Amino acid sequence: MALSAPNEGLRPSQSTYGAKDITVLEGLDPVRKRPGMYIGSTGPSGLHHLVWEVVDNSVDEAMAGYCTRIDVTILADGACRVVDDGRGIPVDPHPNYKNKSAAEVVLTVLHAGGKFGGGGYKVSGGLHGVGVSVVNALSKRLVLEVDRDGDRYVMEFANGGKVQKKLAVEGKAPRGRTGTIITFWPDPTIFEETEFRGQTICERLQMYAFLNRGLEIRFRDEREGATTTETAYKYTGGIIDFVRHLNAAKEALFKKPGYFDQSEQNQEVEISFQWNTGYNEGIHSFANGIATTEGGMHEEGFKKALTNVVNKYARAKGHLKEKDENLTGEDIREGLTAIISVRLADPQFEGQTKTKLGNVSIRSLVERATNEKLAEWLEEHPTEGRQIVQKGIQASRARTAARQARDLIRRKSSLEGAGMPEKLRDCSTRDRRLAELFIVEGDSAGGSAVKARNPEFQAILSIRGKILNVERARLDKMLKNNEIQALIAAIGAGVGDDFDVTKIRYDKVILLCDADVDGSHIRTLLLTFFFRQMRPLVEFGHVYIAQPPLYSTVIGKAKTYLKDDAAKERFLAEQAPKKFEFQRLKGLGEMDFDELGETTMDAARRTLLQVSVEEAAIADQVCSVLMGDDVEVRRQFIQANAKDVRFLDI
Repeated sequence: MALSAPNEGLRPSQSTYGAKDITVLEGLDPVRKRPGMYIGSTGPSGLHHLVWEVVDNSVDEAMAGYCTRIDVTILADGACRVVDDGRGIPVDPHPNYKNKSAAEVVLTVLHAGGKFGGGGYKVSGGLHGVGVSVVNALSKRLVLEVDRDGDRYVMEFANGGKVQKKLAVEGKAPRGRTGTIITFWPDPTIFEETEFRGQTICERLQMYAFLNRGLEIRFRDEREGATTTETAYKYTGGIIDFVRHLNAAKEALFKKPGYFDQSEQNQEVEISFQWNTGYNEGIHSFANGIATTEGGMHEEGFKKALTNVVNKYARAKGHLKEKDENLTGEDIREGLTAIISVRLADPQFEGQTKTKLGNVSIRSLVERATNEKLAEWLEEHPTEGRQIVQKGIQASRARTAARQARDLIRRKSSLEGAGMPEKLRDCSTRDRRLAELFIVEGDSAGGSAVKARNPEFQAILSIRGKILNVERARLDKMLKNNEIQALIAAIGAGVGDDFDVTKIRYDKVILLCDADVDGSHIRTLLLTFFFRQMRPLVEFGHVYIAQPPLYSTVIGKAKTYLKDDAAKERFLAEQAPKKFEFQRLKGLGEMDFDELGETTMDAARRTLLQVSVEEAAIADQVCSVLMGDDVEVRRQFIQANAKDVRFLDI
């Protein structure tokens, strides 16, 4: 394809640009036109985002002190229903919209809600005001029921938010009940699939319950064959219980999590913390119930004060000698699990994703609270204080050894193309935006992949067997492992706190593993390594899982490949009553290189699964369960998720 000179082909004589070329999208049309702008994607994450938007409104009612219970139900026909016992969406006429109730405005007008001022909410999570209207826009049908003043009001929408039935009283509300009921059916013309995953919903609902002490949240799945039929979450300990939950699969350094809180004017902070014997840092922060996965001012304040307080305490108690250096923040935070939850009247999030908090005032509050309250806690818990300091000293010694190992790896790969792993078959392009790295287990599969690749932009790194389980190893030990050294050198952006995602050598890092149990284990080990030691690689969407087929069959003279057992069953249902013979593709090494290229590596025909981290706290806990030492907890997790295997892509 030739590149034209600037503005070539766009001269006034060749095209016109006038008023008729301006398209105006009204009402909810912009949402249906560009759904990704509002919910991120039209895949499974976007589908579940609809649930979060509705539940967020109910949680805001709880934070305002008006809601004590939320019920989320997946109906037999696949719809989602959210019920709360809050005040109920206002039903009186809206002063700025003729012949429209406030409820209709909320459901049909973007940026309409009770969170932009006035007395509706002092603190809320859903700040953009597009939540429930976006759900309406992306649903083939939505039913609103509101219980207020003893009456039940009902309104219906269909086909992307068009009013089918105006708001009207349809009987009396149950005695003494107030609240909102929203039932919606996702639009199959918008979403790639419309089947909700019960476990995904349960994980998020449990997090809401942890962050809102005393709020009861119930989940029910009425679909046939549901794995999680009914679950209830309610935590009187709030974020203390959250820390216990995150550390359940780990060995805690001391028994009871610490806790402190503080408030001033229109903002408050509560923090719970507990160290474990592991080597990974797990600080998870929230602002008004929203997960701030990129941190922000509240995390900055906590980390700065934590480093100051622990060093001051260690020196005062003689655990650190005058000649010793201070412990670094990295040393002190090794093995720390902490929840930082702040609430404030006017949160300033960086970007529409609400993943980083920018309020300077909350940093000051968190820093002061940690300096005062954590110092008091350490004085009151000398045994725990000594354990924390000793762990930090051990981490400091290991950090020195790890730095030496990192420097060695860095020196080996400092020159482009030099010091690369022996098993790396690099690509020719130097444009990392185009480059892909396939990580393949075994020489046989690696050889097939090398033959099947496009050498211009596809690189192959063969690894030997199962890499070290980094969940159970310190960085200094990890860096002695040959396979991990090869991964670090090939990706070229460092490791741990030194990792710099802007320096990666490949835009896509693709895990190409067999479609069997061993392949799943290798993939899990690799994902754990990336999540723990190269997390930005995952957070910025650079990690993918290849989808090699498990079966092949022949239709006429053409070979058809099927990803898994579910795909095989669908194929048989579509082709019934014809009979087919299937070949089970046991491993990548047994596939011809042309088969591997056609099904798994050809960019035009392959299917890649992008790995994302929407909830860092949930991902942290899953890594700990799957790769930790507690066999019983892991067994329970696998049993709970066994029937959802298609979502796990193993």
